[in-house]
Amino acid sequence: MNILFLCTGNSCRSQMAAGFARAMHPAHTISSAGIEAHGLNPRAVAVMSEVGIDISAQPSQTIDELPPLSWDLVVTVCDSARENCPVLPGARMMHVSFDDPPRLTQGMTEEDALPIYRRVRDEIATMIRTLA
Repeated sequence: MNILFLCTGNSCRSQMAAGFARAMHPAHTISSAGIEAHGLNPRAVAVMSEVGIDISAQPSQTIDELPPLSWDLVVTVCDSARENCPVLPGARMMHVSFDDPPRLTQGMTEEDALPIYRRVRDEIATMIRTLA
C-alpha cells in the first residue's frame, strides 16, 4: 500500500505522521509532502526522537517532487492541504486536521513550545494506529 501524508509546508505534522506510519506499518510505502516545502522543523524532530522515531533525514518536499507513484491513500493533516490537494486518481482520500505547532508556538521558549508539539505528536500517533 502506498500512503501519502500531505500538509501545507511538510515541516511538522505530515513529517510526524510519516515517521509514525513507517514505524507502525513497515510493509507500506510511506511518503510525506506539502503544498510548499518549509524545511524540517527541529522541534518536530526533537519530540519524535523522544518516542524513539528519527525523522531527521526525512526530506521536506512538495508533492511535485515525489516520485510518480499510484497512491492508495492520501491523508491530509491540515485544512489548507485538503483545500489545495491536487486530484490524485485512484487514491482514497482521508482528512484529519491537526493543530499547527509552529504557528501556535511562535515566539515561545522551548520549555513552553514543546508540550504543544508533544500533544499534536500524540494525537497523530493515535490516528496512525487506526490505519491498520
